[in-house]
Amino acid sequence: MKFFYFRKFNLIWNGKFTPSQRAIISDFILSLSSSAPKTAQPSVATWWKATDKYYQLMNSRKLRRLILSLCNRIMDKDYSMGKLHARRQIELLAAKGRQENAINVVLTSADVAVNGFCSICGTHGFSKGKIIKGEAPQVCVHLGWQPATQCPAQCAWPFHQPMNRPKSPSLVAPNKEVGLDGMVINLARLLAGTATTNPFGNGYFTGPKEDALEAGSACPGMYGLGAYPGYAGELSVDPRSGASYNANVANRMKHLLSALFDPFTNSCSPLGTGR
Repeated sequence: MKFFYFRKFNLIWNGKFTPSQRAIISDFILSLSSSAPKTAQPSVATWWKATDKYYQLMNSRKLRRLILSLCNRIMDKDYSMGKLHARRQIELLAAKGRQENAINVVLTSADVAVNGFCSICGTHGFSKGKIIKGEAPQVCVHLGWQPATQCPAQCAWPFHQPMNRPKSPSLVAPNKEVGLDGMVINLARLLAGTATTNPFGNGYFTGPKEDALEAGSACPGMYGLGAYPGYAGELSVDPRSGASYNANVANRMKHLLSALFDPFTNSCSPLGTGR
């Protein structure tokens, strides 16, 4: 089993996003490893720290605090690959990151269609680059899509009514952007597998590689205590906006993040339940 920690991120924005939409994603990534002293708890950094447990399974040494950096923000407003993407177009977009040992996050806007999107809401993989010390993967590819208008029932729940699940009232998105807030949910889930636990398909996962359950995908739909299919669980609610959330960042932005699988207890651990 191979374990690898990625510390650098590049964002490739494919299509048109407003500055406030881009800020939601950038803020989330920057908050993963830096929680200001006055940040309300639980925080995004608290959620991310749970991935340290996977490192502890492989190493007896204490894990030093890792600083994750957002390196490049690449804008592709003119749709250099068109508006209909297969895997090859996503790989070419990810290659624009041009940085070794980095996660290149490709985010496509609402008017870009991606083959097979509705069945997965995002995926991660890697491209083989320069071989260093016998390791091939140098570009780790994470795909994120705009779920507000494309398959919202599959990819933007609980901010939209689900399909094939018991119905419950839709929650108000924490940043008033159903598409981007839904994208953060999927981004967080995939980063837990991409950045630390299973970037190359030979790390921590269960089930077949083609349909693996990873640290961030083993607990679908669980956001708070008491969650069950169709119910996200007990969450904090902003008294002014009515938005539901479970993670804070320093600039008063809020997010909703799903539970991570705890390898020590073999159970799902929603944020704020004893991490």
